[in-house]
Amino acid sequence: MSQIQQLQDIMKGLRLVETAKHLPHLIREAEQKDLSFTQFLLDVTSYEQTRREEKQLNNRLKWATFPFSKTLEEFNLKEQKSLSNKQLNRLKDLTWIEQLYNLILLGPPGVGKTHLAVGLGIEAINQGYKAIFTSMGDLIHNLKTEEITRKSKARMKRIREADLVIIDDLMFMAMDQQEANMFFHLINDLYNQSSIILTSNKAPKEWGELLGDQAITTAILDRILHRVEIIHLNEDSYRMKHRSTIFGEQSVSK
Repeated sequence: MSQIQQLQDIMKGLRLVETAKHLPHLIREAEQKDLSFTQFLLDVTSYEQTRREEKQLNNRLKWATFPFSKTLEEFNLKEQKSLSNKQLNRLKDLTWIEQLYNLILLGPPGVGKTHLAVGLGIEAINQGYKAIFTSMGDLIHNLKTEEITRKSKARMKRIREADLVIIDDLMFMAMDQQEANMFFHLINDLYNQSSIILTSNKAPKEWGELLGDQAITTAILDRILHRVEIIHLNEDSYRMKHRSTIFGEQSVSK
């Protein structure tokens, strides 16, 4: 067995798997550039650090379960004039996460609420935060099955440990007493621990109708609205303006 193979086996034993694979290239590069021993060791350890950071980033993106990958750079402010470039940049710097602020993105379907939420989530992950995305329907399902299935238990654990929790389509359906109570306990767990982004087409004053219990609604709002920024996205639906049609340029009415 060659010395390189011995080194690779030792590295694998030390869990430096990616560096072990890349070691022959690093050695050749060191020989070609006549690097010092110190520089060579620096290159080896830097390579391992970079690979681990990339793997951690990929894992955080995977665990976030975004429905699609759209960044803030892809968010078209020309289509959504109710949000200024200055405001978007303030959101992008993520100081509000450090301050445990919540965001409520309000507006009708198709105006970009979910895109903005996902873009902020991706930005948070790129800056080292743990973010997770869930629809309201999936969240309720996971809460109801948390004590039954290992998958739901692991999912809820990640939600409670996240720095940023994105809940999409809040209040799209009415909740029964049990569901509303479980949702309150989750919000209470996240309070003063995580930032929450909520997207909804209903203003907070309407949430009581769907939660069905005014006491629970008040308790939830008390925690969410303690530190919150409410952003109204009121332009016409982007999807409707840019929808494709089987009729080409011809109007349906003709």
